[in-house]
Amino acid sequence: MPPNSPVLSVRDLRVAFGDVEAVHGLSFDIHRGETLALVGESGSGKSATALSILRLIEREGGRIAGGSIRLGGDSVTDITTLSASELRALRGDRVAMVFQEPMTSLNPVMTIGAQICETLTLHRGLRGAAAREAARAALDRVKVPDPAQRLDQYPHELSGGLRQRVMIAMALSCEPEVLIADEPTTALDVTTQAEILRLIASLQREMGMAVLFITHDLGVVSQIADRVVVMKDGVKVEEGHTADLFANPRADYTKELMAASPRLGEGAPKPLTDPEPVLQVRGLTTTYGGGLFSMGGAKPAVRDVSITLGRGETLGLVGESGCGKSTLARSIMRLVEPSAGQITLLDTRIDGLSRAALKPHRAHIQMVFQDPYASLNPRMSIRDVVTEPAFLHGMVAAADRRAMAIELLERVALPRDAVDLYPHQFSGGQRQRICIARALSVRPQIIVADEAVSALDVSNARRITDLMADIQQRDGVSMLFISHDIAVVERVSHRIAVMLNGRIVETGPTDRVLNDPQHPYTQVLLSAVPRIDRIGAAKGKERARSLALV
Repeated sequence: MPPNSPVLSVRDLRVAFGDVEAVHGLSFDIHRGETLALVGESGSGKSATALSILRLIEREGGRIAGGSIRLGGDSVTDITTLSASELRALRGDRVAMVFQEPMTSLNPVMTIGAQICETLTLHRGLRGAAAREAARAALDRVKVPDPAQRLDQYPHELSGGLRQRVMIAMALSCEPEVLIADEPTTALDVTTQAEILRLIASLQREMGMAVLFITHDLGVVSQIADRVVVMKDGVKVEEGHTADLFANPRADYTKELMAASPRLGEGAPKPLTDPEPVLQVRGLTTTYGGGLFSMGGAKPAVRDVSITLGRGETLGLVGESGCGKSTLARSIMRLVEPSAGQITLLDTRIDGLSRAALKPHRAHIQMVFQDPYASLNPRMSIRDVVTEPAFLHGMVAAADRRAMAIELLERVALPRDAVDLYPHQFSGGQRQRICIARALSVRPQIIVADEAVSALDVSNARRITDLMADIQQRDGVSMLFISHDIAVVERVSHRIAVMLNGRIVETGPTDRVLNDPQHPYTQVLLSAVPRIDRIGAAKGKERARSLALV
């Protein structure tokens, strides 16, 4: 390529779904070794732009209505003109993508090893033992523990964070010229996120790879991006070098995004004084495997955990991916069966109840799952989705479901006309809000929120956490709030419990745990939190100058 020519150049891109245009005349360049961050709220057109670059937008019911997408190299290629066979050769080789939701991007009936080997066989001609060793090395590169063992596992056997690391390993396996990362750290805890960001930066230095990094986390942007493009309603509202844009944002919308971004140290809710316990867990242990057809013996995912949740209280649960947070939540809900321990819900022991006896108690405790794609029935309208729990518990008549659905959607800041749509017609953040509306339909005493705002942009996450706080104050709802975003946990939690390898290693009032952590692991977690205020203008400008010389 000529000096300073971009690896990827997007000009006047317009993307439409039917008669509705979702991206309006977007233009940007990415150079060799550079990271360009694309930021904005859910529905701003970020993911539509990413899918268009690989012409995957057509599979989502969209189309490129105008503009060009030119990939540099020995010869310039306009991706908008490529045939299907030419696109197959390009995808995963010269341009690779890490999708936002790994569970729907990985094939559930293929092992992890088979899926990575498929990419290596198609683009590198590797087969058999050579492909398997390259796949193992790819997993090892992204710090997947026991990579040789993971090759023979299926996606459902891995935590959300591990699945995302597998996706990243697959995308990097052929060392692409351009990596499109669509919210690649959304499901990752802060320490794993830091490792992945360091990995991407290391590979850029090694290969000169360009990265289009799509995220709603401005803390991550401040760490990894050289330049930033801010989008709103499909339009670019601002572009600039990261340090300059963070120090002096020009657009009002950019200022709003920065104001909504959680910052560690903003302060936590005051701890409640001796609240009445609504949930008590004692000595809970949950073990996977150990059956007739299991391999490797029984493996405890939760080990002798005891927690108490008071009325009107929020307990934040933090820890790395795979530490047992989601398993603990599912065990409390009896979605997986604990092997030992007691669960007392509103003075009733539910750990020993049959499924039939447990059903009436489920209205008291509802869960918002981590994955909004997999937890919504794609064949049900939003009206039926959000009112299904209330209907099953006899709390709403069939004739009144539409009115209830509209009320619930408005409570989570979705338009009332969304009631007749289907899940696939919403962005990831919007789907998570639908899941929250569904949980609220039975007016529960407790909400277990498993990464409930991880798929949301910063402004919508702020709205949802504010909404949860309002519901809590008005109705006295208690919350078990699971998140890898410690700044968000600080904002909403009266107390924090820190989990490591299936055990609670530290618990206490939020301010005490975050300001004076006692356990070394808690200290490591806090040190890995990305901070907007840690970006240095001089460093950013120096990085920009070095990129101009590539």
